[in-house]
Formats: sequence, structure tokens, C-alpha cells
Amino acid sequence: MDKNEKNYRTALLVMDIQNAITAHIQNPENLLSNINKAVKAAHESGVKVIYVRLGFREGHPEIDSRHPRFGALKESKIMFTESHEGTSFHPYITLEANDIVVVKKRVSAFAGSDLDIILRAHRIEFLILSGISTTGVVLGTLREAADKDYRVTVLTDACADPDPEVHEFLVNKIFPFSGETITTNEWTHNIQL
Repeated sequence: MDKNEKNYRTALLVMDIQNAITAHIQNPENLLSNINKAVKAAHESGVKVIYVRLGFREGHPEIDSRHPRFGALKESKIMFTESHEGTSFHPYITLEANDIVVVKKRVSAFAGSDLDIILRAHRIEFLILSGISTTGVVLGTLREAADKDYRVTVLTDACADPDPEVHEFLVNKIFPFSGETITTNEWTHNIQL
């Protein structure tokens, strides 16, 4: 498969870059800059850009209050609903007309969303992951995507975690078992036509 064909079978996932989630990252400027660099390169190279965000209906009918991670959201009565400002994408993120937005209901980008249907409709085989947090959406999506036979690459400097040591451990020790790990600069250089 030549580079041009591979780019058209590739999607960049920009995951959970939302106001309430980005607030947990110290100095997110470098992260956001790397994400925007990846998005720009994707648009210029024919790579599909898909934004993934966490979102629930008013009243959180999708959440069982006993859920260990999301139960507190249900009790909040508003967090991550459409009317909550924390659900919006970070202001540094600008979507283009052909970008796709997927709304997920749990940690993995596939959980409760139509992501897999969209990827298959576009004949996507290669996924490029970016987002917050490394221990959450990136890890969950990487594992599920690998199990679904997608070829996965994680942009190590376009992901972040509230705990930088855990981020480093995951990208250096765990992620290479399920996919490739490279920097944004390496990836953008590789996809140029």
C-alpha cells in the first residue's frame, strides 16, 4: 500500500479535549499545540479527523449510580451533559467542516458510540490516537482498537495524563505491546505526500 492510499485509510482520533478534562492537566499548551499540529497535517494529507468527547443526556440515564468512575457524574446532575460548559471542546480546538464528532459514554472511544461504524464506513484500518488522559481514553481505546484489529499508533506527546510518571510508563512500557508509539513530529513527517 502506498503512502497516499494508507493516509486515506487512516483516522486521527482527538479524544476528550474538553474543558473539564483539560483542566486536570498542568500546562496543557504543549499538548494542545501538538494536537493542532497533528490535525493540520492530517487535513493536508487526506487523513480523516475524528473528535471524540464524553457526553450524556440530561439526567444521565446512561449511568448507573454504582459505576465506580461515572457514578459521581450522575450525582452531579449536570456534569458532561450538553448544557454543561465542561463538555465543550477546549477553545484551542477548531473543527473543520469535514471533521466528525463522536460522543462516547464510557472510557474507551468505542464505548457507547458509533465510532466503529464510522471507521468501517470509511474503510479505516489505521488509527492515530491523541488525547486526555493516557490512563483513561488513550489506554482504553488502544486496547479495544487492537482487539478489533485496527493498526494503532499513539502520538506520545499529543497525549497527557494528570500523573506524568504514569504517562511515561504507559507510553514506554505498555503501549508498544498493542501498537506503535511515536512523537507528533515523527508522524507528521511520515504522512506527508
